[in-house]
Amino acid sequence: MWFFARDPVRDFPFELSPEAPEGSPPGPWVLHRGRKKATGSLVSIFVYDVKPGAEEQTQVAKAAFKRLKTLRHPNILAYIDGLETEKCLHVVTEAVTPLGMYLKARVDAGGLKEQELSWGLHQIVKALSFLVNDCNLIHNNVCMAAVFVDRAGEWKLGGLDYMYSAQGNGGGPPRKGIPELEQYDPPELTDNSGRAVREKWSADMWRLGCLIWEVFNGPLPRATALRNPGKIPKSLVPHYCELVGANPKVRPNPARFLQNCQAPGGFMNNRFVETNLFLEEIQIKEPTEKQKFFQELSKSLDSFPEDFCRHKVLPQLLTAFEFGNAGAVVLTPLFKVGKFLSAEEYQQKIIPVVVKMFSSTDRAMRIRLLQQMEQFIQYLDEPTVNTQIFPHVVHGFLDTNPAIREQTVKSMLLLAPKLNEANLNMELMKHFARLQAKDEQGPIRCNTTVCLGKIGSYLSASTRHRVLTSAFSRATKDPFAPSRVAGVLGFAATHNFYSMNDCAHKILPVLCGLTVDPEKSVRDQAFKAIRSFLSKLESVSEDPTQLAEVEKDVHAASSPGMGGAAASWAGWAVTGVSSLTSKFIRAHPMATQAETNVPQRPMPEDRWETQEDKDTTEDSSTADRWDDEDWGSLEQEAESVLAQQDDWSTRGQASIAGQVSPPEHKSPESDWSNWEAEGSWEQGWQEPSSPEPPPEGTRLASEYNWGGPESNDKGDPFAALSVRSSTQPRPESDSWGEDNWEGLETESRQVKAELARKKREDRRREMEAKRAEKKAAKGPMKLGARKLD
Repeated sequence: MWFFARDPVRDFPFELSPEAPEGSPPGPWVLHRGRKKATGSLVSIFVYDVKPGAEEQTQVAKAAFKRLKTLRHPNILAYIDGLETEKCLHVVTEAVTPLGMYLKARVDAGGLKEQELSWGLHQIVKALSFLVNDCNLIHNNVCMAAVFVDRAGEWKLGGLDYMYSAQGNGGGPPRKGIPELEQYDPPELTDNSGRAVREKWSADMWRLGCLIWEVFNGPLPRATALRNPGKIPKSLVPHYCELVGANPKVRPNPARFLQNCQAPGGFMNNRFVETNLFLEEIQIKEPTEKQKFFQELSKSLDSFPEDFCRHKVLPQLLTAFEFGNAGAVVLTPLFKVGKFLSAEEYQQKIIPVVVKMFSSTDRAMRIRLLQQMEQFIQYLDEPTVNTQIFPHVVHGFLDTNPAIREQTVKSMLLLAPKLNEANLNMELMKHFARLQAKDEQGPIRCNTTVCLGKIGSYLSASTRHRVLTSAFSRATKDPFAPSRVAGVLGFAATHNFYSMNDCAHKILPVLCGLTVDPEKSVRDQAFKAIRSFLSKLESVSEDPTQLAEVEKDVHAASSPGMGGAAASWAGWAVTGVSSLTSKFIRAHPMATQAETNVPQRPMPEDRWETQEDKDTTEDSSTADRWDDEDWGSLEQEAESVLAQQDDWSTRGQASIAGQVSPPEHKSPESDWSNWEAEGSWEQGWQEPSSPEPPPEGTRLASEYNWGGPESNDKGDPFAALSVRSSTQPRPESDSWGEDNWEGLETESRQVKAELARKKREDRRREMEAKRAEKKAAKGPMKLGARKLD
């Protein structure tokens, strides 16, 4: 029976990358890229091949293997696994790049910022402080070749080959035998007289000075070059000079060097270093300190390195949300860091957290999510939106906080393209209708109208037919002027979804009613829309063959491409953080000022469905109106509506009598339509001169006797008609009004009232007489007597 020895290298759970070695620094080790076989995660593998006759180097490599395996510190190269055989040594560490290669790559990419170098040197000095002050170890190999950089840009101290104890245990420092490394030795090591008095850290601090010189000036050609600081920053030069001084006694301890550099105005006193120090101790910070830190972090992320944000800040943000109860403050920096991630990384790291956040009951978190939805909506797939996001978002429509209701409406612009049939055409429309009927904030009603106009292209044909005309018509009756403007513009934005019959019988009558609106901005938009719809009708009338082309979108299925008109008409309705809504809510928490400045128009409580669409029955609670709010440039229009009080109401009777004056200026042609014919009706709206007198001999209506029992000298019976004030709301329908004929029936009503009064008086007297008669006949009753009748 044959037995085959197993190959330990083949069984090793890590494998070398087929690429060439990343570097061969001075020393016995060769650095390779590698990966873990099970997971494919990247690692670095230091390989030492045992060679005959190199026993001293082999002992140095084995000692480095042992030191790296036992030393654990955030600023020392992290050991993962190792393999020791008779032929080789393999040391697996976190994935790193030699500092020399990293600096060269960053210079080629645009250069390193001074704050990055300050934090890198801070980490190396902190590692030396740990070795000298806590472990009583002398590194004895501080140089560019002993420093590595991980994927987050963190500097790690390696090269532990020549480390020895500061207490003298195990003999003196090992011999290097490599000229490239011996040039970093301090000058006192060549003094064999023993007169040089030095501290245990003196040699390593000299080598630290050499490292600082090389970081800013490149490879060190010779020791005498250290006298010229070169490109070393001025704030670091005094401390650098202490390191490379000839007297080893004055070289500072690593801990004191850090304190000196972090003093006010020092090289390591900057926002980047402060942020890193806080992140290292975030687990022991107070909740108030964490809140303040995350609030200020967003301002600094733009100046931080991308790799640092992705691999160090992001994990801390996710941990703070998952376990630290950080709340909504992590959202802004989280989405800012998310911009540095690829689509795959975003799906893996950010989206699960976002989905979990939407289920939170914290109002601050919900409104932050809604405000910043545009930063992550492109990474959400439709099943996730419909099953995990939308069911939580719709609760915002019923929230008592107006700001949340406002942001919920705005978020529908981003969610609508990803909603399914049931959520978009049924659930969302139900909530929009409720906002229209019951929300007390005018700006929210306005924004609901705007949102419906912009998502109209995503609705199904049946929903568009049932909802759009009724909803925009109702918006034109809103007491809040910007909402009426939004209703008019909504008709214009969705003009391609209406048949010619709807334009003539449903839309134009509504728009014509707005031509006498108290607010000039509403009238201007109404006239413009009327001209556009009339032009469309006229073109079809002239050429009936155009009907099919004009109505091609009426019964078309929902399509994002059909929303081009809605995107252009709503230049005044832009999603933004500062909106008119918040202004109105802050100034008037219970009522909107605009609603007190315009006549209160009756708003029907009917549902969106028209009379012919009653096949769809809903509860009366969903028979709603539309709330207004404003986005973007509508602010200017709405504010002008609130500030401008024209004399339209005083001129209303003259205008109705036929004295209509032309507008002082022509409104700029809107970009929401390509079929508007400007000026086609302008000649018909010239202001007439004073009314011509009636022909001679013509009698006024009041001079005729209309067949009544009275003569003409008693006056015109129509003079008794009640006059309605111009400030009262107009009736919803053209009723004939019984009071219009009040003057003809006054006499008969008076006679009937008098007869009724006499009857009541006679009845009262009759009842009093009967009671008096009955009382007199019986007399007073005795105690115990029984009443017989």
